[in-house]
Amino acid sequence: MHPRFAPVRDCFRDLFATGRETGAALAVRYAGEPVVDLVAGQAGPGREWRPDTLVNVYSVGKPVAALCLLMLVDRGRLDLDDPVAAHWPGFRTPATVRQVLSHTAGLPAFPVPRPAAAVADWALLCADLAAAEPQWTPGTVAGEHAWTYGHLVGELVRRVDGRPVGRFLAEEIAGPWRLDLGFGLGPAEQRRCADLSYADPGWPARTMGEPGSPLARALGNPAGGLDLAVLNGAVWRGAEVPAVNLHATATGLARLYAGLLAGGALDGVRLFSPELVAEAARVQYHGPDLVLGRPVCWTLGMQREPDGSWGMGGIGGSAAWADPERGYVFAYATARLDGHDRVDDLVEALHSCL
Repeated sequence: MHPRFAPVRDCFRDLFATGRETGAALAVRYAGEPVVDLVAGQAGPGREWRPDTLVNVYSVGKPVAALCLLMLVDRGRLDLDDPVAAHWPGFRTPATVRQVLSHTAGLPAFPVPRPAAAVADWALLCADLAAAEPQWTPGTVAGEHAWTYGHLVGELVRRVDGRPVGRFLAEEIAGPWRLDLGFGLGPAEQRRCADLSYADPGWPARTMGEPGSPLARALGNPAGGLDLAVLNGAVWRGAEVPAVNLHATATGLARLYAGLLAGGALDGVRLFSPELVAEAARVQYHGPDLVLGRPVCWTLGMQREPDGSWGMGGIGGSAAWADPERGYVFAYATARLDGHDRVDDLVEALHSCL
């Protein structure tokens, strides 16, 4: 722990002392070096949170899934402006790869109601998306593809490369950059997972929003995505739902963004060209988001903020991003599902140190 960043450590500890946090990890890298790497609390009954504890970080995984597809773009295997159907025969929506990556493809929700068990049936959910009619003309407006994003991106990876997105991530990105994160966990990784919990029983209903709203339709199908009995079970952890079920350590996420902030290379291992990273971080859409109900700047898989930072937060309170102006990367991974006020406080403490 770098002494300059002691206020960040104190803020992190205070979250636990005041009962706002029960189990979490925080990693910060500044000027390319790790300066904060903290874990505390419980991963489950009788289990301490360890440096290798994995936790479901929800939409923090969307940029990770996007990077798998962007790696194939970088290698010339497909183009951002290719029609999806050029690589996925039978895909009806006239969207491009770029529109899928920037949440403007018009498919923010799975069209056929499915039970929680459907998360384990990749082919079924992809077939549903291929046959769906878009909710708007692709490219005209955005709506976070909350649950569908990972299947749209991941099926393109599979169609172009042949490997499922979880295996592609493990072999092409997580392995070379030594990132402790993944989709579709095996038994050994599942034993390292923290159990999610609600900060209060009203969290699922509050998160889902008004019944019948675009947000509720996006988050509610397949069923069970906000249900602890599903989220803490082997089916969910073993399935690939890349939009929302990345399991990661904060350190792994911070290393990923450190590689991106450095232009695509980490510890001497280059995975992406600087040009690809620049395009991935560039705003592709700025305007209203019909699912989130607010204006958003979407890049290719990430949100860009007015201060120039880019990354992604997830429902429940986890978040990871890079701040090029201030020269840091930040990753917070929590098992206590609540709002983002904990991250806000940590960032305020971090900025006070800079």
